[in-house]
Parts: sequence; C-alpha cells; structure tokens
Amino acid sequence: MATITTITLPSSTSSPPAREPGVLREIADFFRDFIINAFDPYRPELHYMRGPGPACHEKRSGKAQG
Repeated sequence: MATITTITLPSSTSSPPAREPGVLREIADFFRDFIINAFDPYRPELHYMRGPGPACHEKRSGKAQG
C-alpha cells in the first residue's frame, strides 16, 4: 500500500506561493499522488526469483540413482 506524505517548507517573503491554499488543492494533490503511485510500473514480485529448494534436490537425486 502506498503512503502519501505532506512536507511543509518554510515560506520566503521574496517569492509568491507556489500553490493555492485550500481544500480543493489538497484533494487535487491527493489524487495526483494516488494516480502516480497506483499505476507505478515497478512490480517487485515479478523480479523475485528463487531456485529449487532442498526437497527438489532430494527428489531429483533420488530418481537419478534409482
């Protein structure tokens, strides 16, 4: 499950605010982050590879001898 965090930066008096304050901006930011995280192409379960375990080795060695 994805987590969404909000970071508040200190405001400076020389530059205008980058975002409009308000509930609609927060909702828009939430959905933007949700879409980005929901459709993230990285799927670690596709990259997880394990070889055969000890039981498989035992079966194969038993069949080869018999």
